[in-house]
Formats: sequence, structure tokens, C-alpha cells
Amino acid sequence: MFTSRKRLLVVVLALLGLVGLGYVAYSVNRQPAGGLAMPRGAAAPGKPGAGGPPGGFAVAVETARVAATDFIDEAGAVGTLKSNESVVLRPETPGRVAAIHFKDGTPVAKGSVLLALDSAVQDAELQQARANLALAETNYRRSQELLARKFISQQALDNVAATLKIQQAAVRLAEAKVGKMRIRAPFDGVVGLRNVSIGDYVKEGQDLINIEDVGTLKVDFRLPEAYLGRVDKGLPVAVNSDALPGQSFRAVLDAVDPLVDQNGRSISCRARLDNPEGSLSPGMFVRVRLIFGQRNNALMIPEQALVAGAAPTVFKVVDGKATAVKVRIGVRRTGQVEVVDGLAAGDLVVTAGQLKLREGAPVRAIGEGAPAARGAAAMQTAEAK
Repeated sequence: MFTSRKRLLVVVLALLGLVGLGYVAYSVNRQPAGGLAMPRGAAAPGKPGAGGPPGGFAVAVETARVAATDFIDEAGAVGTLKSNESVVLRPETPGRVAAIHFKDGTPVAKGSVLLALDSAVQDAELQQARANLALAETNYRRSQELLARKFISQQALDNVAATLKIQQAAVRLAEAKVGKMRIRAPFDGVVGLRNVSIGDYVKEGQDLINIEDVGTLKVDFRLPEAYLGRVDKGLPVAVNSDALPGQSFRAVLDAVDPLVDQNGRSISCRARLDNPEGSLSPGMFVRVRLIFGQRNNALMIPEQALVAGAAPTVFKVVDGKATAVKVRIGVRRTGQVEVVDGLAAGDLVVTAGQLKLREGAPVRAIGEGAPAARGAAAMQTAEAK
């Protein structure tokens, strides 16, 4: 009996202790964030007439000022250099290489003979055709004299004239066959490395030598389809190569493919680059900057100031409170984004801590201007490159 009462007493005391702890926890949670009870009659924090500074319940956020910045509006890409004209010379008829009239890697002029194939058979056919042509011309003149004397008919003269035309065509055919045995440069350029030697027998269509026009180069690159409405012929292009650090080359946008690549959703562009000194070579990897123009007094904010949603929104700090503002954005550059509409230069926007904010919530700005300063420095560094 005594033991049962003792156990009941212990249970009752334990329950009373739990009730007391719950009350203490409830009381603490109702107190202000500072941990001190509000005196009677004090106004609620954040309302007019509140006692003490309104920052007692303010949310600490990072901020940055909207800055008016001058920068070059451009789009970056990577590209490949190609020859203005490029061709691999191949023979149209088989034969044996009789002569080579160039040195590897040297300039050649348009129309110059680069390789000659053995044309002994073709030369003999040409001589035969010329002899037959001479005989046909003589017969035609003689027939004209006989017709004038009424010794032959007009039909006989027509037959002789037809034979003359056939022999003329035979000569032209023989000359064409001889010409096929001479491989000529189709344009001014630089020849590559030959793959044959004198005495080699080459087949029809076999690769002999490549020739490249490197006085002017093509720069092929791709841009996202979002730039389709902005790219236009004549825009300046800056070209840089890792192989030539510190040097920049100027090119001009020459053509834009009207077909958008459905796989990568990109636009194929081609610029033209003068290369009179031959510093650049076809096939090189280059970095391209397509320049749309100079932007003056563009309003820029850090990208992290944007709040994800259906419409771009930022929180602007006005009189210590957060105000949600819908903005219209423009170009993006190295961690910065242009604000076309919705903000003014000097406005204070929240760059970190937006998830804790709501419309009209009191805020306490810390680190003002730091993100914008870092972004401006990054933009200057990128433009310098």
C-alpha cells in the first residue's frame, strides 16, 4: 500500500514538472526576438509609435546600388578560321607525273602550271587532228573554186564544209585532252605539301596538292538563336587567338545563315578577316566577340538581385522597407544584368536574403554596394580581355 502511494506521488510530480516546462517554453516564444518582455503599453514593433528603433525585427539583407555604366554591347563565341578559297587539286585523267613546277608551301599565281602529266599520246593526237584540219581547209577552198566554175554541185560543197567543221571540233577536243594533262592553279594562293613525286602514276580523282587563299580568312562561329534579331551584315567582330596572346584582329560580319540549327538552336555566322601578313592560318581556334555597339548610362544590377518568377522582380529598399518591383531586363554581362525599366540610378536593391522578405517587410541593409562594385570590376576586366 505504501509503495503504491509512493509511485503515484512520483507520477504526479513528473506531470506537474512537464506542465511547468511547457508553460515556460510558451512564455519564452511569446517574447520579442531580443529576449526581453515588452512593457505594458508599448506599441508593437514596426508600427507607428513603436518604442525604440524599428530595426529590432528588421531582416538583415545584402544590398547594392543601381549603377549607370558605360560598356560595349557584345556577344562572345568561339570560332574556326577557314581559307577564303580552298581546293585540293586532282587530275581528271590518269597519267604519270612528268614535271612538278612548285615548291611546297610557296605562293603561286593563278593559271600557273603546278604539275604536268606525261602527254605524249595526247600531243600526237593533237598533231593528227591539226593535220586533218589543214587538209579539210584545203579541200574546202578547192571546192569553192570548183563550184564557181560549175564543176561541182552545191551539195558537194556542203559536204566538204561539214567535214571541215568536224576536223575543227577534233582539234579542239585534242587540245582539251592535252590541257587536262596540265594541273594549273585556279586562283592566287599558297600550295600545301604535295603527295606525289615525278614518275608516280596517278589515277583519276587522286589528291595531288591543296592550295589555299590565306590573304583573306573566313571566321565561322555560332550564336544562340536569341541574337537572331540583332545580328546583321557589317557588324564589327573582334578576333583573338590563344596562339597569339595580346593580339586582336578586326573582322566584319559577312553573312548569316537563314537556317537556325534545330539541334543546338544556334545561328551560323561568318565574318571576313584580312590577313595580309599571314599571321593567322586556316583551321585555327579563335575567340570571337561580335560588337553590337556602345551602351552609355545603362542601369546595371547584380544578377542575384533578380527574384525567380513569371516576371523579373527585385526588392527595392525604400525607407527601410522592402518593396517588390517588376523590372524589364536587357543584356547580361559577367554577373550583371541591365534594367531597362522599373528602377532608377541610385536605387537600393536587395541582392541576398530575398526569400525571407515580403512586401513592406522592414529590412536592415548590410554590405551596401559590395556586389555592384565586384560586378563592375569583373565587367572592366572582361572588356580589357
